[in-house]
Amino acid sequence: MTGVGVHTRKNGGGHTDVDVGPTNGIGVHTGKPGRGKADVNVGMEGVTVNAGHEKKPVYVRVHPGFNPFDYRYAHSHSSSSNTSSSSSNNYSSNNSDEQFQEEPGRSLFFLEKDMKFGHSMRLHFKQRTNDATFLPREKAKTLPFSTNKIIDILHEFEVEPNTEEAKVIEETIEGCKHKGIQGEQKYCATSLESLVDYAKNTLGKNVKAMSTEAKIIGNKVKNYTIAAKKIVAKDNEAAVCHKQRYAYAVFYCHKSKGTSAYKVTLISKDGSKAKAMAICHKDTSAWNPQHLAFQVLNVKRGSCPICHFLPEDHIVWISN
Repeated sequence: MTGVGVHTRKNGGGHTDVDVGPTNGIGVHTGKPGRGKADVNVGMEGVTVNAGHEKKPVYVRVHPGFNPFDYRYAHSHSSSSNTSSSSSNNYSSNNSDEQFQEEPGRSLFFLEKDMKFGHSMRLHFKQRTNDATFLPREKAKTLPFSTNKIIDILHEFEVEPNTEEAKVIEETIEGCKHKGIQGEQKYCATSLESLVDYAKNTLGKNVKAMSTEAKIIGNKVKNYTIAAKKIVAKDNEAAVCHKQRYAYAVFYCHKSKGTSAYKVTLISKDGSKAKAMAICHKDTSAWNPQHLAFQVLNVKRGSCPICHFLPEDHIVWISN
């Protein structure tokens, strides 16, 4: 099968099926109302999310850390800072392995001109640690998702206020509340059904979902060589969904002008390899001038196209 087949049942059926070919797409299945069965699989080793019984949602602890794919904020962003806040740390592209390990996403940014055959990159593809699963849409609708209800949310998840975990939860909600940067259409999907609806409404029913597939030996920074690249979506043809740090699966999805998507084959001498999804942004003039990407690459916003690889649990939707 190529493309996506979408099947919905009305009234009390409550069932949705979305299927794409097994080698390069996504399979989505949601069960009957009240049973809460849902699962998503993208690629061979990419995104895998599941939702259990509606009455027994699985909440997971939220791991603190900076989200490098929110272009409004610098890496030192806190819930009390604004979009023009400055970072207290300055980095160059010649950082130690320890710094790459400690700063999530810092090794994933690169310049578009460097995406060429034989080019060597120092990268860190971390193993997935975000195990949050989707809730069925009806269950998600019953839970507050607003900074005005943060106390109720923390109570629901049994998270103590004024902790790192509470801060991450609040930042995720705050990021979803704000409008996107100039030229960006954004949406936060809080259920499997809303994620599928977003893809269909944005790109049409005939779409394909892709994610990074990696086989990594060891959890450290290493040298990779570009063995091949293929453009899979030209300017404004792709929508990207980033999995957020939250107590259940939330995806921050956006579609931006001047954005293209690639599949890049990377190999390392130790046997590690990846078919990595890369997103390239031609215009970064609306990004926070203190964003991590500018500090890592030592460039100014709007001066040149910037690309980044995506972790395994993020999704690129394209028209098929």
